[in-house]
Amino acid sequence: MKMRVVSVLFLLLFAVAFSNLQAQTDQERDLPKPVTRILFVFDASQSMIGRWESDTKFNIATRLFSNILDSLRATPNLELALRLYGHQRNYPPGDCSDTKLEVPFSDDNTSQIKKVLRSISPKGITPIAFALSEAANDFPPCDNCRNIIILITDGIEECDGDPCLVSAELQRQGIILKPFIVGIGRNFKEQFECIGTYFDAKDENEFKTALKIIISRALNPTSIQVNLLDIYGDPTETNINMTFYDNVSGKIKYNLIHSMNSKGYPDTLEIDPLVTYDIVVQTIPPVRKDSIRLTSGIHTTVGIDAPQGFLAFRAVTNATLKNTPCIIRKAGSHETINVQQFDQQEKYLTGKYDAEILSLPRIIAENIEIRQNHTTTVEIPRPGIAVIQTTTNGYGSLYLQDKGKLVWLYNMKDTPAHMETLYLQPGDYTVVFRSKYSNKTFYTIEKKFTINPGQTSNVRLYD
Repeated sequence: MKMRVVSVLFLLLFAVAFSNLQAQTDQERDLPKPVTRILFVFDASQSMIGRWESDTKFNIATRLFSNILDSLRATPNLELALRLYGHQRNYPPGDCSDTKLEVPFSDDNTSQIKKVLRSISPKGITPIAFALSEAANDFPPCDNCRNIIILITDGIEECDGDPCLVSAELQRQGIILKPFIVGIGRNFKEQFECIGTYFDAKDENEFKTALKIIISRALNPTSIQVNLLDIYGDPTETNINMTFYDNVSGKIKYNLIHSMNSKGYPDTLEIDPLVTYDIVVQTIPPVRKDSIRLTSGIHTTVGIDAPQGFLAFRAVTNATLKNTPCIIRKAGSHETINVQQFDQQEKYLTGKYDAEILSLPRIIAENIEIRQNHTTTVEIPRPGIAVIQTTTNGYGSLYLQDKGKLVWLYNMKDTPAHMETLYLQPGDYTVVFRSKYSNKTFYTIEKKFTINPGQTSNVRLYD
């Protein structure tokens, strides 16, 4: 009978554990992938009717672009949109505001985009900067989207705008990722490198290849392995939060806790290859590595020095000090990097630190050395107890006697109990007190007493 009960309990516990594990696994599976939104900014200015190999530049670009659209038709988590410029007003004279979002974002609009392109006759001027600035409004608000612009053009800016400044501002605001540009017919690298990643298309084959490479980079994540290095240069540090920032916009892209895989190596992460990252490893104090660039389809390994050891505090008994804060600073610095509770053990980067233990009185420990995988323990004397008793409410303070001088420690509380219990470090003390009902300064009482480790001193201000 007992065996049967034990078996039933075991099965119940196993079922609960399995259910929790399954729920966690389901939750991990259900993490939504970002939606990639690609806005094609297409040149339909008058120069696009010029000959280019077998046909006009516009017709060839439209045909090859349509083939790419067909290949994207069934791609999940993808939305496309089309903005044209130079297609509404004739040149000359041209109109520097000639741009329009012809097809807004949707997950199934390739046919509509192709139809619009077939109906267009290039005729106008090339207002690239204005088209890019207007494109900022083409992306509806979205919490989990990657916004990409692909600019297809055969010429440079013909109005007074600065496409480089516009692109930089859109990236700084986090509206778009770094754009792609395809230059048709001749090399515009010098003019367009400041806008984004430039691809030169001198002929049809180069144009087709450029589009394929851009789409591949835009849609395929790449992998990164972050090695958190110990003092020996080995990637043994782990279980630390890492924050990935967009180097341009400063916005957080990922917030992840580092882990090791089943083989004991740092985990491989799939992240957006179009972002230049600043990685902050949230050690105490934090460390960072900036301007990390990835190449689509190539695994990148990043090493960041993060050697750590432990710091602990100890007295003969910690019970009376467990809620005592300890301020931690780098040795010789006034900046607080952590407040550690006395009864807690905390991890720090290797190096030297100062600690200020907020006991009564405060204890300063300087040049504490933290070593790799080692626990450094700071020991302090066992405190004693002072029970300060009065027969009336009043005004009073506690002082440490230090080399003939009084060092203020504590102002007494005006409580109905007429008694305070304080945990004090061993030493000599003085209480100064006056009843609130006394109107003579000389009615002040001064009482000296000594605290010994682990002992209680009863301090009666009125006998």
